[in-house]
Amino acid sequence: MNQKIFKITVSLFLSGLLFLCVSAYAQDIKTRMKDRLPVIKALKMQGIIGENNRGYLQFPGDKREKEDVVAAENQDRKTVYSAIAKQQNTTVEVVEKHRAAQIETKAEPGEWLQDANGKWYRHK
Repeated sequence: MNQKIFKITVSLFLSGLLFLCVSAYAQDIKTRMKDRLPVIKALKMQGIIGENNRGYLQFPGDKREKEDVVAAENQDRKTVYSAIAKQQNTTVEVVEKHRAAQIETKAEPGEWLQDANGKWYRHK
């Protein structure tokens, strides 16, 4: 096999391997986020957490529960937002604000949300 064909073969193999790794990692994030959803919904219904104006979970008051779940969710959201920003050739901040606006439209009555000025309010 000549060197050019070898390089192309190796390159295609590595590209395929990278795609599989990225796909598996993305599926892993999706699974983790789906698994956390019941806990997050319960915390929202109890008024313990809310959605801030950047698309992340936050504690609007002094009561804190399941901080590890909130931190893990926010970390995965950051990873997803970063991937979207890279794909769309924009900044993470733009994606965060866009996602926060989407979350607001889907919020359940009584859930805590943070407005653009940082003030917390209950969704109606």
